[in-house]
Amino acid sequence: MNFVTGGTGILGSRLIYDLLLSGEKVRALKRKESNLNQFNSIIRFYTGDKNILNNLEWVEGDINDISSLEAMNGCDYVYHCAATVSFAKNDKEKMFKINVEGTKNVVNTALKANIKKFCHVSSTAALGGSVINGVITEEELWGNDAKRSNYAVSKKLAELEVWRGIEEGLNAVIVNPSVIIGPGDKSSATIFTKIQKGLSFYTHGINGYVDVRDVSNVMIKLMRSEISKERFLVISENLSFKEIFDCIAEHLHKKAPGIEAKKWMTEIIWRLEALRSGIFNSPAFITKETSATAFSNCYYSNEKAKSVLKHDFIPIKTSIKEMSRFYRQH
Repeated sequence: MNFVTGGTGILGSRLIYDLLLSGEKVRALKRKESNLNQFNSIIRFYTGDKNILNNLEWVEGDINDISSLEAMNGCDYVYHCAATVSFAKNDKEKMFKINVEGTKNVVNTALKANIKKFCHVSSTAALGGSVINGVITEEELWGNDAKRSNYAVSKKLAELEVWRGIEEGLNAVIVNPSVIIGPGDKSSATIFTKIQKGLSFYTHGINGYVDVRDVSNVMIKLMRSEISKERFLVISENLSFKEIFDCIAEHLHKKAPGIEAKKWMTEIIWRLEALRSGIFNSPAFITKETSATAFSNCYYSNEKAKSVLKHDFIPIKTSIKEMSRFYRQH
């Protein structure tokens, strides 16, 4: 039996689907207020066979409700996908509560339940910034950098909870995916929405991208292997925002962004957005952290996953083409 947190999200949904498709049983945790509309639409997109859900059991709970995590008892494998992503200053406390304290709870419960193996979904954000004349690998050290986002810090601290669990006897692996492209209404879907509505500006930043199917498959491969106490970057390609925007626009049949945004422009915009957000109590379209990200050039290596796991990554153009089909349908 597999126990999955964050099962209603983009990655959790695909992971559950892949586990069920391989004939395994899944017990997934969901919050009481969460509905299954996104999960069901994603599953329908993958397959029309409703029988695939026969081996899926939903349990209501929360990773910050330790008693509900006891549903992990009797399970052999734990996939910890639950997390929150935000670059809004006001979300810091909530994000640390979920990403750090929540991970601590899941790790402690897994140790107590004596599960066979644990897979934690971290992020490339937990690895650090750009490397001059090179790429970021799993060996990249965390430096003391005041410019790191609250999200990055929360994911790094969450990783430390897993490493602490490993020291206490937890058989665990960690995956560090980049921006995940896949069906859903969050994460990469935000980019599709902006292109659909009409996005005029682009920046010259570079980031890593990966198909949700690759992340799920790498996780399952690691859990079925003898590999332990290691982490793996899960990256398909490092691409510029302009390349991503152009590809999405092509498949959504929209005009691609054609105006290069200068750094001084975004410096003004995020300050105005912070003011507007405070006055109207609404999320900022651009924050100080997202503005900085838009101009950073981060190159990540996928050599470890390719060489150790013999994994072939899906080209991002293929991912965008299929994600565009889902976006148009929903």
